Amino acid sequence: MTVQVNQPASDHFDIADAERRIKAIFIGSIGNLVEWYDFYAYTAFALYFAPAFFPGNDPVVQQLNAAVIFAATFLMRPLGGWFFGYLADHYGRRISLTLSVVFMCFGSLIIALTPTYATIGFAAPVILALARVIEGLSLGGEYGASATYLSEVADPRHRGFYSSFQYVTLIGGQLTAIIVLLLLQKVFLTPDELKAWGWRIPFAIGAALAIFAAVMRRNLHETEAFEEAKKVVKPTGSITNLLRYPRELLLVVGLTAGGTAAFYTFTTYMQTFVKLSVGLTEDQTTFVIFGTLIFATLLQPIYGAISDKIGRKPLLIFFGVAGTLATVPLLMTLKETKSPFMAFILICCAWLFVAGYTSINAVVKAELFPTNVRALGVGLPYAITVSIFGGTAPAIALYFKTIGHEQWFYYYLAGVIFLSLIIYSTMRDTKRESAMHRHE
Repeated sequence: MTVQVNQPASDHFDIADAERRIKAIFIGSIGNLVEWYDFYAYTAFALYFAPAFFPGNDPVVQQLNAAVIFAATFLMRPLGGWFFGYLADHYGRRISLTLSVVFMCFGSLIIALTPTYATIGFAAPVILALARVIEGLSLGGEYGASATYLSEVADPRHRGFYSSFQYVTLIGGQLTAIIVLLLLQKVFLTPDELKAWGWRIPFAIGAALAIFAAVMRRNLHETEAFEEAKKVVKPTGSITNLLRYPRELLLVVGLTAGGTAAFYTFTTYMQTFVKLSVGLTEDQTTFVIFGTLIFATLLQPIYGAISDKIGRKPLLIFFGVAGTLATVPLLMTLKETKSPFMAFILICCAWLFVAGYTSINAVVKAELFPTNVRALGVGLPYAITVSIFGGTAPAIALYFKTIGHEQWFYYYLAGVIFLSLIIYSTMRDTKRESAMHRHE
């Protein structure tokens, strides 16, 4: 199956053109979902496999060790952002998107096959870390390439809506991981079987799905923007060319910091938080996180469509203001509640403002750069920032918990969001001043 995306000949609604774009969005997004499923399977099943790789009886320490490896993989994301960004800008979006999902397949397969600490000792967590490094490389490249692709195939009048599906599929990957967890918990395996060997199943599934996604992505056509840019300027995808846009690079760092810290807090860390801090059971934890992620998924296209009407900047400022003011009281209240329903409501309240960032952050970054450096410009500074503020969020939160000052993390998160708010308040609205048409 191939997808060709053309610009509409007129301003009236073109059904055939919309269908072509939707197919392109679907094929481009499905690999994104698979990649994030593979990546989040680690978090979803960490409560089960952590004892297999990290000896000891303290579950907080075991989860901290798992979180440290989770954070360490983010150190590879800048390298992945550079490598796959270079491929996307120099050779095309398709080859970058296809190769990144192949990398994810290898990483997931390694985890599925790695022996436990009891079998091979210290080599077990080392191999686990190596697998996560490969996945970190893959994910570092996936973000920039997929954000660029989705933004370039989108109808300019609905670019925010279409591009929001990057986070629809991103969160969808985590939802898929939780669905697999629920099926294994409730239908196919006993708790003892899940802890003994069942945790390997989701990683084997992820490797198989990654192969399927790679085959689908091979059928993608290049975007018209990339093809047109090749006629105007020789593609390089080099860091030297990228450094011609220092202001845009700093903007990506600034607008990402608070958003990525909030995102990883209310997705990756929330599962650990509601179990270890709130005190919910494993079943309650799974259902609460599953429900809040469905709510978050529904918000993404709604907020994306709103940005097409009122602009990107108002949504970013909304996230910055609400996140700065509401994060501390919200997390404090969440910790004190013992009700799964209240935990669900409070996390959903957080998503009402976090979605102001997640729904449009990809398109905002894509609209900052011209075509010839767009994938690298989106992917590399984003990956660096995520490594500093996103991947470290669970480890920082757990560290504060182990020293008896868990609330310090609440203030840390609010402070990082406030720093991004300063950037949101001073940057241009990329919907009205977009670089999507530039191929320099």
